[in-house]
Parts: sequence; C-alpha cells; structure tokens
Amino acid sequence: MNVLGLSFYYHDSSAALVQDGVLVAAAEEERFSRVKHDSGFPHLAIEFVLKTAGITLADVDFVVFYEKPFVKFERMLLTAMSTFPRSSAVFRESMQRWVTDKLWIKSHMTKKLGVPASKLLFADHHVSHAASSFFTSPFQEAAILTIDGAGEWTTSTMGVGRGTKLEVIKEIRFPHSLGLLYSAFTAYCGFEVNEGEYKLMGMHPYGKPRYVDKIYELIDVAEDGSLWHDMRYFAYHWSPDTTLNQAFCDHFGRPARDPKLGDKTLDPYYCDMAASIQKVTEEIVLKMARHLHSITGMKALCMAGGVALNSVSNYKVLRQGPFKDVYILPAPGDDGGSVGAAYWAYNHLLSQPRGPALDHAYLGSEYSNAEIESFLKQYDIPFEHIEDDERFYDFAAKELVNGMVCGWFRGRFEFGPRALGARSIIADPRRSEMKDKLNATIKFREAFRPFAPSVLEERANEFFDIPEAARHFPARFMLYVAPVREEKRSVLPAITHEDGSGRLQTVFKDTNPAYHGLIRRFGELTGVPVIMNTSFNLKGEPIVESPAHAFNTFSLSGMDLLFLNNYVIRASAKKKIAETRFHLRHEGDTVTAMVS
Repeated sequence: MNVLGLSFYYHDSSAALVQDGVLVAAAEEERFSRVKHDSGFPHLAIEFVLKTAGITLADVDFVVFYEKPFVKFERMLLTAMSTFPRSSAVFRESMQRWVTDKLWIKSHMTKKLGVPASKLLFADHHVSHAASSFFTSPFQEAAILTIDGAGEWTTSTMGVGRGTKLEVIKEIRFPHSLGLLYSAFTAYCGFEVNEGEYKLMGMHPYGKPRYVDKIYELIDVAEDGSLWHDMRYFAYHWSPDTTLNQAFCDHFGRPARDPKLGDKTLDPYYCDMAASIQKVTEEIVLKMARHLHSITGMKALCMAGGVALNSVSNYKVLRQGPFKDVYILPAPGDDGGSVGAAYWAYNHLLSQPRGPALDHAYLGSEYSNAEIESFLKQYDIPFEHIEDDERFYDFAAKELVNGMVCGWFRGRFEFGPRALGARSIIADPRRSEMKDKLNATIKFREAFRPFAPSVLEERANEFFDIPEAARHFPARFMLYVAPVREEKRSVLPAITHEDGSGRLQTVFKDTNPAYHGLIRRFGELTGVPVIMNTSFNLKGEPIVESPAHAFNTFSLSGMDLLFLNNYVIRASAKKKIAETRFHLRHEGDTVTAMVS
C-alpha cells in the first residue's frame, strides 16, 4: 500500500511516502525549489518521493493532507470577527489568500495530481504531529505531547499512542499558545517570527533569566501546564504584520529591539529577555510532561510540533522529566506533518501494522559517483578522486586537522532542518577561532550563533553528559543541547556554547558509515572523535540538494575544500566560478535555477 502525505500553503511544504509501513522518502519543497521555507504546492518534492519509491501517482492508494482547511478557516474567520475592527487588515489579507488558494485544497490536489477525490483524506493538524512522532518511534505505547503555534484551533495536545491507535486526551486552544508566546519574544528581541526562534534559543545563554516573574504576569499557567494569555499584550490574533501590542513593550519598559541591528550589539537586556522566556518555556513544558506522565503512567514520551525543535528544553525533559525514554521525529515542525498525515492514514485509520522505527533522517535525494563526475567534467572543474574509502577518510581527517573548512556532500540528504552529515560544513572543533571564522566568512550570520558537534555514538558520553547515548533517538537528530563535560570544554572550544553546552549529534556506523568513518579517523589522529558541523548553506538559503548547489555555495564562501562523495575540489577551483556561472546561464532554466 502506498500513502502519500502532503503539507503545504502554510510553512515548509513537504511530501512523504509511506510504502507498506516504511517511510521510503520525505523532503521539503525548498530543497528543490531553492526558495527558503517554500510554502507552495510541493510539485518537486512529490515527484522526488514517487521516483524514489519507483511508482507513479496511479499507484498511490491515498493522498493525505496534514490538516483540515475548513476548520482552520473557521478559526481565522471567527477570530477576525471577534477582534473587528482592529482585525480588518488581517481579515482582508487572509480572505484573499483563502478564497484563492487555501480554501480549495481538495480541488487543488485533485487537479494538480490527477487523482480522484475518493483517494483524498484530511487529518487534524495536531493528530498529524502526534502520528509523525509515535508511528516512527520504537515504542508500542507512549504518551504524546504536541506543542506549536497553532493548528486549526489547537495549540497543544496531550495524548497516548497504543499499537496502531492514537487518542487525544487534552488540548489547549488558540489564541493561548506556548509556541506563539515564544514567537512573541522572538519578535521582541529583534528576530523574524517563524524564522528566528532558534536565534533566540542561541542567544539565551548570554543573559540571565531576570524577567521570569514579569513574563508570568502576562500569562496564567496551571499545574498541568495549560496556559492562558492576557491578550491585551499581544496582537498576533488580529494583526497581519505585528505580534505585539504597545502594552507589551510598556510592560517591560523597553521597545522591541530593532531587527536591523543583527549581531552588532548583543544588548544585555534582550539577552536577559531571551534567557527569561527560555526558562519559562522549559518550566511549562516540564509541567506538561509531568502531568501527562501522571495521567498515563507511560514510560516513554513522543514529542512533536515546532516547540519540539527547542533542543535546550528537550534535554531538560529527558533529564528532569519523569519519562525513561523520549522520541522526536527529525522534522517535528510542519514539514513533518506530511509524514504524520501518511502514517495517521496507514496505521490509525486503516489499522495497518506498524513499520520499523525511524532511526535516521536520510530520506532525501542522493547522487552517484557518475553523476558527480559528469557535473565536474561538464563545467571543467578540477578535481581529485580518492576511490578507497579509508584513504579518503584519512585524507579528509588530516585536512581538518590542518585547519581546513570543508563542505561535505554525501548520500541522501536529511529530512528536517538539521544537517546531520549528508549536507554539512565541517571543521576542527579544537580550534577556538573556527566559530568566528565560520560565522563571518562562510555562513555570513550573527557572531553569537553556536555550532554543533558531531560525535561518535560509542564515545559521546566521554565528551557530553549523555549516558546510554545509543538509546536517545533525539540526539541522533541534533535535538538535544547537552552539557559539554567540564574537563572537555577547553578541548572543544569551537562547539562549546556560552553556557558550556553543545547541540550534539550522535553518529552511528550503521546509519551513516562514511560520516562515522571520517569522525573515527579524526579521533584516531587527535584523540577527539568529534567534528564541528553546520548546515551546508549560506544565510537565507536552503541547505544544498545537488552537486551544483554544493559547488555554488562552496564558490561563494570561504570554504577551503569541497567533498562530493570521494571527489575532492580545492579552493583554487573557485577561480572558475564566474566562467561556470556564465555557462550555466546558457544551459536552460533548470540548470540555471539549480546553480544561480
């Protein structure tokens, strides 16, 4: 049985294909379209997942959308009516989008895909989140916690999964939302909502949680973690372009930080504010987790929704919460909704047997040696090829030891927002200067932003506080921020954040043998089986998908080497970039879009 899950028209469009219970492919549309956070219809992602499975749309049994558009429209309409006339602008803009596109998703899917309406199904937004985590987890039964900005009406759920069935026990409804609360402070601290939340999380260690009490004056939080917002301070429920009311700024005594400042001034006040909302978020999530455990008695917890990308909070749930095990899908946000929609139909609705647990994120496209070599030769890009893997790992590891910053492109790309050793930029974590170098000359982003360590799973606990690392699935997906062991912080200065932590990724030989082999060899040379890892993209761009994207990004940055599988391209090849781009502009729209 083939079930195609789709998420689009809101955030991070994606497609996923579940074939006889196995997630065979999943990808965000942005990887192919090259439009960051592409929310359009995922034509290219659909084409990719079908091709990977070796089927056509005629072979698909069901197409499942990740939420219910008419219920969401009801929420938009009733909210606008209840806040009129302040909501007139958002009402006008929303109605234009809904009347032209979002209200007609069923007919759009029927027309664009050419499938009959009888094959179309619609899941609830938070049920899709729950399904995405539970049905890909290794647990036969688990408590489930979903937290995000908002779905149709729901902003958070507590539930349970048993076998092939899901049950929602409790929910919080719009406009009261932990995700939207965190986004409000994202805006207040000068970052873009739905884009800058991870920047806020990265900034919080530079401050002290001095304003926790003042934040709690804006909300009421019950012992079960349910919360109520005093809406006098917020504007997201009625404004199309602002999240905060003036009352919010008056309450804290400072205006919202100017987003144009970037990292030029890391103002201590806003750092303290970031630390304060991070602490409040952790406290609320822990309350939710403890209450959910008390009413379910489950030993395992599955988490999903955008708030599950808060790796700092996730680690607190693991270490301070009541659950023995935690599982989080590598794409817990709306991009993972396509996975959840497909599994909801396959397991919950159709009662089909569970498939294997998802223990890796490598669900995207890949390129063969022949395709890579053809690309390099076509554009006369000088390269070396080290055919033997062990010789290649040795070469790459020695270059890292020598201080080289390298692009690493190998295997199927990762599903979700994290680079996990398939489309990564890598460097030596022992060199303290690497953090500033990568931020300033390669990523072109804020100087305070941390970088992640990739560590061999079997040695992770030597360097990080992560006992029994093999059992902790979120660590595979870079979804925990764990303390770097105190005696190792001077050894790993480039990945140790301001508070002594690191957003680690545990690397397993069976799921990524090449990346594991590289780190193993680096460890043999240095005694440190850890490398510095960040996503293979420039600021504001999606992570690279193809060799052309990788070479273009390499050419426009300060990287020293590019590894495309076992092919080595040196920085001297960058002198060809002007000629290469000229030729590509004359090769047709497809290639131009891929490289330019």
